[in-house]
Amino acid sequence: MVQHIEVVAAALVNEHGEVLLAQRPVGKVLAGRWEFPGGKMLAGESQTQALQRELAEELGVTLLAHHHVLSTTHAYPDRQVTLHFHLADAFAGDAVGLDRQALRWLAVDALANFDILEADQLFVEALQTAHRPATS
Repeated sequence: MVQHIEVVAAALVNEHGEVLLAQRPVGKVLAGRWEFPGGKMLAGESQTQALQRELAEELGVTLLAHHHVLSTTHAYPDRQVTLHFHLADAFAGDAVGLDRQALRWLAVDALANFDILEADQLFVEALQTAHRPATS
């Protein structure tokens, strides 16, 4: 039987319009790949509660405001993951890799050049679409 996991993740945006990516640390599944910060939801947690907890535990930041962008399900060989992606509209604190994970702030158009997890690709596309300049 394939394990099913519910996950929340967020795009934190800095004052330069860059988004934060975290590199999966050595010893974790898919180590070395890049993803949006977040993690598994605990039983009984809402998406907001899980996101607040994960961002505090992993990055040392306090989520002040966010909105849901999309949810998607991705099948890996050993598990199925439902991801709930959010845009962090406001947060307090300076992001630090508290799990010893590398962090990178990147322009949205530079995300395509990174080895980002397949499960996060739909969110990357949504961010790129949202940041395209309007044509006249």
